[in-house]
Amino acid sequence: MQSCLVEPYQDGEHSENGKSKNTSEKSIRMSASSETWQLGSQAAVQVSHLEKCYWPQTGFTKGDMLHYYRQIAHAALPYFKDRPVTLRVFPQGVPGESYYLRDCPGAAPDWLRRVPYRPKTGTHLVPLPLIDNTAGLIWFANKGAIEFHLWSSQVPDLTQPNQAIFDLDPGETASFTDVREAALRFHDQLEQAGVTGYPKTSGGRGLHIYVPLAAGYTFERVRSWVKAMGQQLATTYPDLIAIAQGPTHRGGRVTIDPGQNSVGRNTAAPYTLRASTAHPTVSTPLSWEELDTGTIHPADLTPPVVLERVGRLGDLFAPVLTTDQQIA
Repeated sequence: MQSCLVEPYQDGEHSENGKSKNTSEKSIRMSASSETWQLGSQAAVQVSHLEKCYWPQTGFTKGDMLHYYRQIAHAALPYFKDRPVTLRVFPQGVPGESYYLRDCPGAAPDWLRRVPYRPKTGTHLVPLPLIDNTAGLIWFANKGAIEFHLWSSQVPDLTQPNQAIFDLDPGETASFTDVREAALRFHDQLEQAGVTGYPKTSGGRGLHIYVPLAAGYTFERVRSWVKAMGQQLATTYPDLIAIAQGPTHRGGRVTIDPGQNSVGRNTAAPYTLRASTAHPTVSTPLSWEELDTGTIHPADLTPPVVLERVGRLGDLFAPVLTTDQQIA
């Protein structure tokens, strides 16, 4: 086990938009473990306990995590726009206990956006958090939020998804090669249906395929479509693909869960860190060519690797933000 007294990932001379840092974004050091970050014109956010060990086996600290989110914000934040976010919070880092935060805390600053929402089983409105700037991302991360998960619908109408999500989850004895092969079968099927899907790693052992949609679909319609597509492939490749029937981590097949396309359900955001492994990994957009050649493995997609990828390749997921597609 390594010590956590390591140098944080440096954001060097880069601002949240990836360009040279200017006087509007700087860090004001308060102590060895506490700083105030002035993030553009948005807000000053105090960050603390930067030396706290979040991934003890690799020495990755809370400060490292915050620097990563500050650097990747320019690529990640467009996917957060107007989407409620669910956070997985680890107050003591990955070895400690965690909880999911779905409501915006009462102590959150006024400048953090909220949207009132009444759950189907609820009797009163709850404030769902919306993150639309670097300050919001860093504020939640400083509270211990390692993972950020997003809805597939946007304000103002949370009942109409504009993304269909294929969540490919490997069974306990399935390999990433199996997941990759299943994803390629879905890619071929989507092409035959006249729509384009965009893959990313889940940040764990699985893959997500996003199909951006035009406005006007209900969750029931999208869920039925995803289920029908999955059933077709499960019939054709019964030893490889299965439709979820309870827990999705069992056996040796790759499971597709259509229920992921339901109101209130959320999926790991592009570029979020994941806490499921001994070292920090990132939910990373990929190209179909990378999946086809088998040159990428999720465990290799660490924060510095992903920052380098984005700097070199740009945001491979960007078409998800601008493509409107119809499904049959």
